[in-house]
Amino acid sequence: MATGRGRLLLQHWRGLLALHWPPGGVGAAPGLAGEAPGPAGFRKRPGTSYAGTATLKQCARRGRHYKQPSADHPASLESMPSEILLKIFSYLDAVTLLCTGCVNRRFYHLANDNFIWIRIYSTAFSPKISNWQVNSAEKTTVSMNLLSVEDKEAGYWKKEYIAKQRASVKAALARVLKPVNPYTGLPVKTKEALRISGLGWVIILKEKNGKEYIMQHIDLLINDSSVTIIWYGRNWPQLATLSTLDLCGVTPVFRDRSKPPSKNGPRWLSLIAKYNLSNLTESTMIGWDRLIRIFCLHPGLLVGLWKREEELAFVMANLHFHHLVEKSTLGSATVPYELPPHTPLLDDNPEYGLHGYQLHVDMHSGGVFYLCGTFRNLFTKKGSIENGYVKLVVIRFKNNTEHLPLIGKVGLSWRTDVFSGCIKSCSIMDITLLDEYGKPFWCLSSPVCMRSSVPSDGPNFLGQTYCVDYVDSEGKVHVELVWIKETEEYFIVSLVLYLKIAKINHWFGTAY
Repeated sequence: MATGRGRLLLQHWRGLLALHWPPGGVGAAPGLAGEAPGPAGFRKRPGTSYAGTATLKQCARRGRHYKQPSADHPASLESMPSEILLKIFSYLDAVTLLCTGCVNRRFYHLANDNFIWIRIYSTAFSPKISNWQVNSAEKTTVSMNLLSVEDKEAGYWKKEYIAKQRASVKAALARVLKPVNPYTGLPVKTKEALRISGLGWVIILKEKNGKEYIMQHIDLLINDSSVTIIWYGRNWPQLATLSTLDLCGVTPVFRDRSKPPSKNGPRWLSLIAKYNLSNLTESTMIGWDRLIRIFCLHPGLLVGLWKREEELAFVMANLHFHHLVEKSTLGSATVPYELPPHTPLLDDNPEYGLHGYQLHVDMHSGGVFYLCGTFRNLFTKKGSIENGYVKLVVIRFKNNTEHLPLIGKVGLSWRTDVFSGCIKSCSIMDITLLDEYGKPFWCLSSPVCMRSSVPSDGPNFLGQTYCVDYVDSEGKVHVELVWIKETEEYFIVSLVLYLKIAKINHWFGTAY
């Protein structure tokens, strides 16, 4: 943050007002005989130069006039001449200088001064000097930068500094995320990447009249292959006035790893998903208890409404680890991060179909896992294509050895600052499907619910049958379960993935 020199300079300036202010106000009369007044009436001593000439000219063109401070109008930063303000700003660090530029229009233009920002830029990114010597190329570069300050538009070096800082953070994250876990196909050090970037998440609630409410996340749960982010509080806007909800990742523009990220400093927003709140209807409701009803909006958003008031109780976002950091940091406030173009992988035997696939599936809530399973060597033949999908069977009805129990009492935990509860038969499902090369092929994290169903063709089980269904633009998941009353537990007796043919053709460059 600020070094404090600006505050000392301000005190010193106030002490000089009574001694050296020319009669009649700023710019009234020159000081000592034979000395020409500098900008704004200040005497320019031999060898003195003024930084920010272009900025001063801009202020002069705007016709700024400053009155002499009096007892009724004491000296303030706003009433100071631009030269003094530029001198004060020159002692600020980058974060404080950006915050200062948000005070008003005049401070914004002054805080864009290229002379100040090229000093900050040069200090942060100057080439390392060995043996106290600088080669001629480095000297030429520095001199050329100084000569080009006045040729650049105001704020040029501020933009260059921010771009360079973000590029360095991006490079550091790429190095951290490079090692991949062969077990899940996901980066090994995702948690470390979250710490390095200072990443957090916000939701932006937008009213129909354009007003916005930005809410910081309250709670965060990091699971095996996903992250769950929770918002709750007492100051929600009325649901009837809201139109959309934006989910954004937020990172500090300048990250000091030795300190926790500041919530008040300049931050970068990266849009992850946009949701239409008019879709909170009966068709998207997945569960309820005596206090709330919960709704699922794709991708991965859970919205809880109070039953009595029909107002927001909490919001829960579920994000899969696959490309999590990139989506949360590399987009903009209005445009999501766009994945790099995919290069089709070689399908060594397109007539054979899919083979050598691996599935990792979790079902959990509130840090409690009901299922954590890995299935290897999955395959399907080319003939298993129906209605635009390829059928990939993971657990079969007729093979009892493949059936799996869910551990514990299944329910989706929720809480606010006042109440908490658990909605039965609901949970969060994470799917990570790897192709034959161990690359993530289809990844998702979403709330799901178990609904009563009619048993499919297969053996008759002694117990009520339930199903879990999930659908998005890339595929479908269908799970069938049986409730065993004697042991009071659910058993998964069927698990089938349906993969979109268009997704497979895009991935392998085939034409199924």
